[in-house]
Amino acid sequence: MIDTLLALITEPLAHEFMQRALLVSILIGTVCSIFSCFLVLKGWSLMGDAVSHAVLPGLALAFVIGIPLSIGAFIAGLFCALATGYIKDNSRVKEDAVMGIVFSGLFALGLVMLTKIETDVHLLHVLFGNILGISSQDVIEAGTIAILCSLIMLIKRRDFMLYCFDPAHASVIGLRVRFLHFGLLILLALTIVSSLKAAGIILVISMLIAPGATGFMLTKSFDRMLIIAMSVSIFSCITGTLMSFHLDVATAPLIVVIQAALFIMAVFVGRQTQGMKEVSYGT
Repeated sequence: MIDTLLALITEPLAHEFMQRALLVSILIGTVCSIFSCFLVLKGWSLMGDAVSHAVLPGLALAFVIGIPLSIGAFIAGLFCALATGYIKDNSRVKEDAVMGIVFSGLFALGLVMLTKIETDVHLLHVLFGNILGISSQDVIEAGTIAILCSLIMLIKRRDFMLYCFDPAHASVIGLRVRFLHFGLLILLALTIVSSLKAAGIILVISMLIAPGATGFMLTKSFDRMLIIAMSVSIFSCITGTLMSFHLDVATAPLIVVIQAALFIMAVFVGRQTQGMKEVSYGT
């Protein structure tokens, strides 16, 4: 039994492309799980959706200009976030409607550009990622961004948490709210850029929401929420990567499926726990 289990783990890792896939999945899974806690707390789930879709025209423009694709994606994602804030502040339209219009418009523009411009950007890889095709250079690039963003969010987690939970109180006690606001937007764009090649535009949305939502269902402590989110994400990344090799299925979608399954389990566990508390309070 133990030998079989070891074979299930060691057989995929005998291949270099699987080693790279496992490493990069853990790196992006960690940074996405940390950021997901702030997104869930702030109610910015749709913002993550918007920024991830908005990077598509940036990729096309970066290819035309001849700059790294990650730079184009970062600029486009940040432009989407800033444009959403500007339109919301200068119109009567609510933020969710603005985000829907901006990100769908930019996403459609990117699709049009990719169909008219001869690029080596594969649309399916952009949408769903290509984690098994990650190169060593991609691992270094994504890992550097992921580690940097993770450290910043962990070090400043108290300030970010207070801003996400109660911006008015954060302003009263002297925190620079606008700095924290734009800091989160920049970190969001960077996090999506780091995850783009591995998870793609569509699947990164789930990785930016599911771990934090799972932690939110199981605890009321933010630090414990972070720990649960990171554990869920890393477990999903390791399990999904190894299982995808044996089942011969796409890696990133399988990771997202596992995260979704863990969230559903957390919903039932959370309900049971809440029910037990209500019973105990009643007695």
